Amino acid sequence: MRHLRPASSLWLALVVALWCSAPAEAHIIGGQAAGFLSGFEHPISGLDHVLAMVSVGIWGAQLGTPALWLLPVMFPVVMALGGFLALIGIPLPGVEIGIAVSALVLGAAILLQWRPSLTAALFVVSVFAIFHGHAHGVELPPGESGLIYSIGFVIGTGCLHLLGIGIGTVHRWGWGRTVLQGTGAAVAMGGLFFLWQAVAVS
Repeated sequence: MRHLRPASSLWLALVVALWCSAPAEAHIIGGQAAGFLSGFEHPISGLDHVLAMVSVGIWGAQLGTPALWLLPVMFPVVMALGGFLALIGIPLPGVEIGIAVSALVLGAAILLQWRPSLTAALFVVSVFAIFHGHAHGVELPPGESGLIYSIGFVIGTGCLHLLGIGIGTVHRWGWGRTVLQGTGAAVAMGGLFFLWQAVAVS
């Protein structure tokens, strides 16, 4: 299959971002729309969430198939489980620390071009997904459907993963690998900052 050109990769990332900014709501009725939008917007409302979730897509692109698709599928599935635990009142200690560490580790994985086994990579993203999902579930707005809200944040997360995959396609070229390593370094530094904040308030 012919590789995408650099310009094509950038256009792919842009198209994904625009597509995700206006998700289809054809099957959401009445007041359910508010719950869906609240859930959809939650993953993109915090930079710590955005950095980690985009990084999952970039790392998957670096690893190639099947990780390219399995990581972005596994993360929202396990994240929904974390959200469910929060919705039924099961506490999870150190959520903010876990979210910060996820950005730190995933950024480092991109920077170092870490290529673990598929099982190990899936385990890493699954552990972090629990923390992200729990954080989303805890912040369910009063009076809104937990199911509709959860669907919203799972789709929002999937869009961030797709954006990461689009960005990650530049790893096919030498300059692209360098750019991604720089991106990974920036994400890791952001994760370190968020970790410092989380530890400071705990």
